[in-house]
Amino acid sequence: MQSRFPRISSCIGSLLFLLAAHAQQNDIPLNRDIYYDIDRNGAAKGSTMHTGMRPIIESRAELHNVMGFRPDSGRYYYWITEKLFKEHLIQVKDGDFKVNVDPAFRFELAKEFREGTPYADDVVMQQNSRGFRIAADLGPTVSFQSMFMENQVISPGYLYSYSQRYGVMPGQGRIKAFNTRGLDFAWATGNVSWTPRPWINAQLGQGKHFVGDGYRSVLLSDNTSPYPYVKFSTLTNNKRFQYTAIFAKLQQVGLNDRLPTGEAGESLFWWKRATFLHLSANLGPLQLAVFEGTMWKTINKDGVMLFNAMQLNPVIGLNTAVNGFEGRNTQLLGLDAKYRITDKVFVYGQYALTDPGQSRYAWQAGMQWFDLLRKDLHLLAEYNQATPFAYTKGDPRMSWTHDNQPLAGPMGTEYTELIIRADYGIKQRYWFQGELSWAKHPWGLDMTEVSGADIFGPTRSNGEGDWTRRRLYAGIQASYRLNQMSNMQFTVGYTMRDLQPGPTGQDSGYLYVAFHTGLFNRYYDI
Repeated sequence: MQSRFPRISSCIGSLLFLLAAHAQQNDIPLNRDIYYDIDRNGAAKGSTMHTGMRPIIESRAELHNVMGFRPDSGRYYYWITEKLFKEHLIQVKDGDFKVNVDPAFRFELAKEFREGTPYADDVVMQQNSRGFRIAADLGPTVSFQSMFMENQVISPGYLYSYSQRYGVMPGQGRIKAFNTRGLDFAWATGNVSWTPRPWINAQLGQGKHFVGDGYRSVLLSDNTSPYPYVKFSTLTNNKRFQYTAIFAKLQQVGLNDRLPTGEAGESLFWWKRATFLHLSANLGPLQLAVFEGTMWKTINKDGVMLFNAMQLNPVIGLNTAVNGFEGRNTQLLGLDAKYRITDKVFVYGQYALTDPGQSRYAWQAGMQWFDLLRKDLHLLAEYNQATPFAYTKGDPRMSWTHDNQPLAGPMGTEYTELIIRADYGIKQRYWFQGELSWAKHPWGLDMTEVSGADIFGPTRSNGEGDWTRRRLYAGIQASYRLNQMSNMQFTVGYTMRDLQPGPTGQDSGYLYVAFHTGLFNRYYDI
């Protein structure tokens, strides 16, 4: 009889942990290290979790053994070592009220070996990023979170060229220059999340979203800057169906995108509203979802247009039926699927239709395999392709973009890309990660993008002299994770980028050492 007590105690502890988790309404941070554990739970055939719309709300996630939520049984002896290795920096709990505060930072030194410019030969690359993340539960139904980062970066030449061309650091924010080739940028995210009943959630905030189960998305990705949004999500009692409606405000931040209105020192940028609708169904081992995205033109040559009530329509498919694909608004229809082969392996795919009349579309196929050969050895293989003019519009400002960055794959349109990624963990402390990415994309002889390959300029062409650029990106890194609550770690790594043909300064061989937290995704493999 006594031998049963530990088992009963363990079951009670697990139940209390699950009840505590389901009282939390914040989003799980969009970070690949964290979603590695969530995707492994979601690979199980019996999983009822909807993984195709991210970030996932904590109360709807299967949080068993997920980084940042699993218990840490290590013995650290002193208050300072518990703070450093085990706990949130600041944590307050009083009944249903809870607040956690963690630092967010990246301090990095690096050397560039392949850029081929005198500047890179003489300068130590660096990043100095400081910020914080705060997450709070104000009871069982209301939570809020906020994150802020201020950054100064001296980056490889290809990232510097990208930021100069588009005015933003990939996936983060608008840039300002400092010193010779330094970049200064900041960004912030946050929301208030309310779940008055278990089947419905409402959010107001600024952030990003990701549709799919892979590394890229051909529907909606988090490789752009944060944007303001209102989100509503419903989940049936049997967890079979989940429906999500997101109403967002997007903008373009080019030099010619300032609105000639008002007398402020800094005028507003050209902006547009967007509606993202997602219906997900769990059908046994198959998870199938339908996606509809609409970008609403809100400004013309006469100024801000009259409000269109259809911008508030929550019924998926109706906007496409009303607008069509050839009107002034931008439409995207998509399918998203995941099939669980075993409890450790699933395949996934997507299809995005941007204009059926002109055969403009994109698609994705991929596979993830967890605990391959041994525990915590993970493999991801993925292929993405987009046709010429996919995601484009006659008015370049109405392309499938935000802050001058594609909302789907980071290469924009007319591309193919093959990605292989591997992760290997030892005792949840030591992590080794590798990536190999090969892509091709048409460019002209003068290194400007050609017709159909530029998401912002569908009419530009260089005639018969066009050729195809091929980009190879590879990276490997080793990390020691100090604290799972903020994903704080020491990392040493090397990334290589080879662009053929390409101008001087676009190749990269980047050796770096960093002390950092990991609470969001960075996509520098562009």
